[in-house]
Amino acid sequence: MNHTMTAKISYADVEVGTELPAQTFPVTRATLVQYAGASGDFNPIHWNERFAKEVGLPDVIAHGMFTMAEAVRVVTDWVGDPGAVVEYGVRFTRPVVVPDDDKGAVIEVSGKVAAKLDDNTVRVDLTATSAGQKVLGASRAVVRLA
Repeated sequence: MNHTMTAKISYADVEVGTELPAQTFPVTRATLVQYAGASGDFNPIHWNERFAKEVGLPDVIAHGMFTMAEAVRVVTDWVGDPGAVVEYGVRFTRPVVVPDDDKGAVIEVSGKVAAKLDDNTVRVDLTATSAGQKVLGASRAVVRLA
């Protein structure tokens, strides 16, 4: 594969503590149906309120992988190249609860450079919340900068 995009952020211009532009990502039931179709994950906890409540959830919840993917967009938008992400991992701490209304839920994501590593890479620590609760823990990406 010919990889032509490159990071638009220079390693030299970044310090520990550099904040990435925060973003908010809306999530509705329709979003979850679209993601279920794209991912093949049709677990009813992601679309069936009755089932979700039967298994002890407060309501339908977003797919963990969807939440994880939305969060890393803060990094890929900042760096300008999704291929610059070398590593990415999270812990799922709380579900994103998506009510059946016109608003749905919102995932709020911020990030900052936590460490400058070798080979023009930095570690970005992300904070992702929904309804005032942290939904991802230990959310970290290693990114190769220009």
